[in-house]
Amino acid sequence: MPIRSYNPTTPSMRYIKRLTFEELTKDEKGKRKRPERSLLKAKKRSGGRNSDGRVTMRGRGGGAKRKLRNVDFRRNKHGIVATVLAIEYDPGRSARLALLKYTDGEKRYIVAPAGLKEGDTVQCGPQAPPRPGNWLPLNKIPVGSAIHNLELAPGKGGQLVRSAGASASLMSCDGTHAQIKLPSGEIRRVSEKCYAVFGQVGNVDHEKQVLGKAGNTRHRGRRPITRAVAKNPHDHPMGGGEAKTSGGGHPSTPWGKPTKGFKTRQRKKYSNKFILVRRDGRPFKRK
Repeated sequence: MPIRSYNPTTPSMRYIKRLTFEELTKDEKGKRKRPERSLLKAKKRSGGRNSDGRVTMRGRGGGAKRKLRNVDFRRNKHGIVATVLAIEYDPGRSARLALLKYTDGEKRYIVAPAGLKEGDTVQCGPQAPPRPGNWLPLNKIPVGSAIHNLELAPGKGGQLVRSAGASASLMSCDGTHAQIKLPSGEIRRVSEKCYAVFGQVGNVDHEKQVLGKAGNTRHRGRRPITRAVAKNPHDHPMGGGEAKTSGGGHPSTPWGKPTKGFKTRQRKKYSNKFILVRRDGRPFKRK
């Protein structure tokens, strides 16, 4: 999908680069098709506040209204062929959604893989062929294939590799577990009974977008945050100092917790035993 740039009639328009949305399904009037109403639900926004009303996530608030799409990550209708009715936009994720209609009349949303078009058919289950959009167990997928929407536990539904343009690689299968190379570079073992979608996630050009101005960030519900070094000492550990200073200490949160180089992963996490190679390429050391 190509990227659109604009004539610089204003300073910010010089830098903005947006997607053309050519792959989305249009209605009879040539406008973007409205989402399936039966699969929509309201999204309650908290402005970054918890149930006590305290701000626990800074810099959240405002933005355009959104509605949540009920996306099917389990794909439990095995053996039933579904037809792609439309490729739609989802404001809550970078990937596109594909609206499926099964032969029994039910409609569901899935994350649209690259190359899937309106009118195509997809299947799910062990008998499904390895084609883009099909949901099948890892032991039925050819080694070396690109996959996405990967399960971590059989029957739990896809949890990994769901953003635009992402794909993992199936490296090997040894009879009980498969080795998967994730987009981060991490290599981990996953049960062969886990399911995944064959192919790469669509909307590959998503990362080429340039917001270009602060207003586009505000539309996404992100508010500006004051730099730590610009604050006073009683507001932040990195604040204060004569003239301009870079903090003078290790980067930290307003509550003193280090933010760079500080390991936050649990040392005795259950899933550690499934990691073979870390994201930085070093072997994972089990303690």
